[in-house]
Amino acid sequence: LRRQYSRLRLFLKEDLSAELFSRLQQGDLDLVLLALPYPLPDMHVEKLFADRFELLLPPGHPLQKSDNVRQQQLQGEKLLLLEEGHCLRDHALDACKLESAQMDLIYQGTSLHTLVQMVANGLGVTLLPEIAVKANIVGNSRLQLKPFSRDQVAREIGLAWRRTDPRHEEYRLLAGFIRDWVAKKLKCAVLDE
Repeated sequence: LRRQYSRLRLFLKEDLSAELFSRLQQGDLDLVLLALPYPLPDMHVEKLFADRFELLLPPGHPLQKSDNVRQQQLQGEKLLLLEEGHCLRDHALDACKLESAQMDLIYQGTSLHTLVQMVANGLGVTLLPEIAVKANIVGNSRLQLKPFSRDQVAREIGLAWRRTDPRHEEYRLLAGFIRDWVAKKLKCAVLDE
């Protein structure tokens, strides 16, 4: 992005979705990149790409013998998720069509790195988004990633901005740039506008 648009100045802020949305509403932020679904009243949303989940297993887990896993196989598993307030937690549960009562939620982490370490220590399994997997969050560990047998085990990533913002076309160009880059570099499934 910097090479193609050398005069573009981006100031990045990472935070929970609720805080980012609040700052977007107040005009403190111009646009947000976030995981969907998320309620965004009065905002324009451009869907960018699908971020599939993969199941991370500790060494010796019975599901390692499978080529891929089905959502139902998570019932009764000790599932490690991010703590309440992280949208990734809700997206993972929703994508797997599971209620909290259907599994043993033994740990609620504050970061994906912590969850990876917990899996490495044999405390359970976790779901990792594809973009984290492609960023090599698992590293050289002996942990094994398993894809799900259906593509629906995913969340969507999108850009959102105020409907009244006069830079609508510039934001659409940015959305197009991100879609193209993701398709070429990450090889994620790009979503139609």
